[in-house]
Amino acid sequence: MRTSSIILAAASAASVLGAPLEKKANYDPLPGGDITILNYALTLEYLERKFYEEGLKNYTEADFCKYAGEVGEKFYKNLKTIYEDEKTHVDFLKGALGTSAIPEPTFDFPVDDVDSFLALASVLEGVGVSAYLGAAAVIADKTYVPVAGSILTVEARHSSYIRAALRQKPFPTPFDTPLDFNQVYSLAAQFVTGFAPGTPALPFKAFPKLTVSPTPSSHGALFEGAYKAAVDAQTVPAGATVYAVFYSGLDTYYAEVAVSGNDYIVEQLPEGPAGQVYCVLSTANGNSTKVSDENTVAGVAILEIEEADW
Repeated sequence: MRTSSIILAAASAASVLGAPLEKKANYDPLPGGDITILNYALTLEYLERKFYEEGLKNYTEADFCKYAGEVGEKFYKNLKTIYEDEKTHVDFLKGALGTSAIPEPTFDFPVDDVDSFLALASVLEGVGVSAYLGAAAVIADKTYVPVAGSILTVEARHSSYIRAALRQKPFPTPFDTPLDFNQVYSLAAQFVTGFAPGTPALPFKAFPKLTVSPTPSSHGALFEGAYKAAVDAQTVPAGATVYAVFYSGLDTYYAEVAVSGNDYIVEQLPEGPAGQVYCVLSTANGNSTKVSDENTVAGVAILEIEEADW
């Protein structure tokens, strides 16, 4: 799945259900316990380290100066510092895991210029924050919690710094967004091209891909091909009621989707989500059933929702 990072104008009103502080159902203890969680974190740090390594190799300080103007030199140095941070995170997690550490996978990133590099950097840093935040809930050995929290806060600063460089709100919500393991894996797996022979499989699954784009009004979201894909895969029967579920901060929003040819569409986005917003399609309606991995139809898509006057 290719991550979709788009800009949508925040809607003024919508017929949706908002569920603040909704408890997610997918934070049960994992097979392998904390070793699995640490290898999950290590895989994400491998990904980020490789991403910055390639970006700083492929683009020069002059490229970033053209992007960032007079502050380009300092901006480039700070990107190098972010890269060093990711290297340190990898080394720390490998040291903590010892012989249980999985080897680095191979990755491929859809980047062809400085703009696309920075756009993806912003997305990856946001996903990193959400991954650590979600995983913290199931760490058994509580001595790991402050360590994970220490990495999380640095990832959050990386995210805010890059968002500001992209002229996005550095901190668009008062709370960050936790994601569960399969949600993060669905986002990360798109960049993984292979694992070293003998690498133990992590107990996660990727959901069917979900791409999102703005509707012509920019007040809604179009999930291209999602209806046909779900029916063809027999994930849902034709005509079944499906909801777009948006995660923003600690809030979860449900909006019933309509069918438009092969696509699902939400004509009006919920009022409330802001910044890097995650979305899945689900059969859960937020009332009688809550979204879970078991009732997720497709995902995860990413929307960047900005205030109209930002």
